[in-house]
Amino acid sequence: MSTTSAGPVSAAELRRRVRAAEALKAKTREIAAANALTAREAAVKAAKAKESADVAAREATAVVLRLFDNDAELVSELLGVSAEELEREAKPVTAARAKEIIESLRARAERPRPARVRKPRADAAEAASSASASGIPAPVVTADGGRADAA
Repeated sequence: MSTTSAGPVSAAELRRRVRAAEALKAKTREIAAANALTAREAAVKAAKAKESADVAAREATAVVLRLFDNDAELVSELLGVSAEELEREAKPVTAARAKEIIESLRARAERPRPARVRKPRADAAEAASSASASGIPAPVVTADGGRADAA
């Protein structure tokens, strides 16, 4: 099978084909360059995220060891990680940084948790209405969150 056409090709047609081939080549290069740029940006972003996660893991390891009085064996059993690995991860974290994190955890633990107001569920509301229709007193929630029977 031949790749040449049956008839003669004019000079204008030849120039058009060459321009089309060059335009396709240029567009392909542009797309490849854009893909390379996007992939590099994604790789940099992923590397930064990994580094942040690694730092957070090292700091968390140092804090947990410090809170357990540096009992690497106990923490090792609790976490299922070798004691050597825990100590290796915790080593680059300064004592001052570990103390900062512990202070922030303590402050967070001391903060009162906001009480969420519970909305009555549809099936509970229907059950209460059917119970009141049958003469059974419905449970009443008191101000302290306990339950009391309605009388």
